[in-house]
Amino acid sequence: MRPLTVFGTSSDAGKTSVVMALCRIFADRQLRVAPFKAQNVSNNSAVTLENREISRAQCLQAEAARVEPSYLFNPVLLKSQGNSSVQVIVNGLVHQNQSIADYYTHLDTLKQAVRESFAQLCQDYDGVIAEGAGSPVELNLLDKDLSNTFIAKTFNTKNILVADIERGGVFASIYGTLELLDPELRKNLLGVIINKFRGDRRFFDEGEKIIAERFGVPVLGVLPFQAINIDMEDSQSLQNYQQRLDNVKIRIAVIAYPGLSNYNDLDVLMADSEISVELVSRYRPLQTFDLLLLPGSKTVIRDLHWLKQQGLFEEIQRFTKPIFGLCGGYQMLCAELADPDALEHDTPCLEQGLNFIRERVTYQTPKILHRGDYSLFEHHVIRGYEIHGGRMPQHPLYFQQGRIAGTHVHGVFDDDAWRTDYFRAIDSHYCGFNYGEYRADQIQSFADMVAENVDIDAILKGLQDH
Repeated sequence: MRPLTVFGTSSDAGKTSVVMALCRIFADRQLRVAPFKAQNVSNNSAVTLENREISRAQCLQAEAARVEPSYLFNPVLLKSQGNSSVQVIVNGLVHQNQSIADYYTHLDTLKQAVRESFAQLCQDYDGVIAEGAGSPVELNLLDKDLSNTFIAKTFNTKNILVADIERGGVFASIYGTLELLDPELRKNLLGVIINKFRGDRRFFDEGEKIIAERFGVPVLGVLPFQAINIDMEDSQSLQNYQQRLDNVKIRIAVIAYPGLSNYNDLDVLMADSEISVELVSRYRPLQTFDLLLLPGSKTVIRDLHWLKQQGLFEEIQRFTKPIFGLCGGYQMLCAELADPDALEHDTPCLEQGLNFIRERVTYQTPKILHRGDYSLFEHHVIRGYEIHGGRMPQHPLYFQQGRIAGTHVHGVFDDDAWRTDYFRAIDSHYCGFNYGEYRADQIQSFADMVAENVDIDAILKGLQDH
């Protein structure tokens, strides 16, 4: 089966969710497929069983495909460090911190890693479904484009174009992309998927004819708007999330600092109808909340500076109810944060933390990457993963004393038993829910919607043509 690349007419056109759905649809047809994204830019990452780090989006797609995530699925991951610099992760391990300009000067090395990963997946799986990045016709960046043109031309992939109708101008975006698209990529284009359609489907019948007849490309399907509320790719998705607030028992303030990362830890809380989650991105009084949550941060010391500048540092210290810290947020709860080698911050520094935990955090290399089962919080066995450079010798995994608690382990709230116990200690009427079932339903229902509205047989037939 030929590999497939899913392009978008723009960023946020829906490439990630379409790839996820196709992974599940193909898996339901007994095909073993691997998701792939050559280069992802995200502070939302997870750890594979190889103890390597990849984007959460590719982990979600692997879950949909019913295969174990691998660093091969996302060979290049860029994490923003602020100040126009990125942490470059190659094959799941930290390569180096670079300016954006320096990053682009070393693309040949990265191309080799991408090429080797994709070739290995083509050997190991029935098919590979690659997700593009942004648009495949960013003309000033084509020579630097790892995820679109490089993959599609190197491996002669078949291609699909996803267009977002919700933002308007769908005909212009499709036409412009087709006109600017590399002739080789255009030749291998199977068709267009219209995404995020709202209203009566019949109103787009004429639109399909226009695209097919005037643009010369078939419409493979029109997808009605359907949100998928897990593994959100960016903080804007968090802001747009519509919670089900029909049975609220606990109000949580999530401190949304600029370096917020691994916000998939919030998915389970935002899906819980008994929990109200509010993102706090500027100063406000916090005493009306039942719990403060300090989530992960890619730039912990810089985000501590931000807390102090906003006035939230003192507000958190005055808070008298439960406080929970996750990874970078856990480290902020400590007395001091030391970065002698400038791994976390621009210059070597020693920063005062919130001082709820009498311990110094020290940033060291290599980054700790581990996935497995952890014994946490009075011997709850919780499946999760660690991604952090900060070391806490006295409390390396977790801390709990009175109302203050935290852990380096991501995924702790996904554990139904522990989450229920923790929230019942805050409100005895909290009931809890099965997050695993909710998550599985989100994936399957979205995939079923795509299968119902897209000509999957035409795609599969196109992938068999050589």
